Amino acid sequence: MPGERDLAMLLQNMKPEMHDGVFVFCSIPADKEVPAALRPVHLFREREGTTLVMRREEAESAGLPHQFASRLITLTVHSSLEAVGFLAAITGRLAQAGISVNAVSAYYHDHLFVPEHRADEALQLLQDMSKPNSTA
Repeated sequence: MPGERDLAMLLQNMKPEMHDGVFVFCSIPADKEVPAALRPVHLFREREGTTLVMRREEAESAGLPHQFASRLITLTVHSSLEAVGFLAAITGRLAQAGISVNAVSAYYHDHLFVPEHRADEALQLLQDMSKPNSTA
């Protein structure tokens, strides 16, 4: 089943859901393997190091330095990887409110990491954007 490409449909059907827990960003050296016991929700390898996004308690238990205490909001609409403007509309609206966001696109959905202390506000803005006749 292909994902949705139409921007209006994506915004109307995004149905944002906030996950339980606080997530943080960690980095380990690029030449070091990710410990098998870790269960990051996101992993990305860069030249400078491997980024791991995981629950804060897991990072602290593993003794990993971390930053950006955030909440994870998943946009549950099945968005196409070729959709144009979806994340731009969302991140633009959050930017207008002064809310930083780290977005991750996966095969089925887009995921937003927003500051822990602004998460409820971000969720409300996203819900408002999905209402008919919204001025996204």
